[in-house]
Amino acid sequence: MAIRDLIPWSRNQELAPPRENFDPFLKLHREMNRLFDDIFRGISATSLSPLMEGRFGWPKVELSETDKTLTISAELPGLTEKDVQVEIANGVLTVRGEKKAERNGEGRYFTERYYGAFERQIPLEGVEEDKAEASFRNGVLTVSLPKSEKAREGVKRIAINTH
Repeated sequence: MAIRDLIPWSRNQELAPPRENFDPFLKLHREMNRLFDDIFRGISATSLSPLMEGRFGWPKVELSETDKTLTISAELPGLTEKDVQVEIANGVLTVRGEKKAERNGEGRYFTERYYGAFERQIPLEGVEEDKAEASFRNGVLTVSLPKSEKAREGVKRIAINTH
């Protein structure tokens, strides 16, 4: 096999046609992926199990934890602090808001951006809810919650033995 056989060019030096034109299974695979993407895009995050909510819910969140603090960050591009509401009740942090469409209504239109109302609920445990602090900077909401003394007392470090 010559090296030129590995190059994806046809004889007239144009890119070779995509493999999907020749492989019906690859085309089926892509269509199935598109179908599932469309289905999951239509399911609201509140109807999913908590495990699935993190995968398909919007906004995407990041949780970080130290001995003293739990920090939750949520990406909210295109929003301001006025578009977002943060609440804590019964051990659940709720982030909700609405991202409004920016379209002017003229001409053809295609979008992959998400618009509309959203709500994300995150269960909390062992934090001092009344001392929560929130900040919003560069499209990222950050909520910091100090851990309660009781939660910090309940942590026991387990030694790892080597054999």
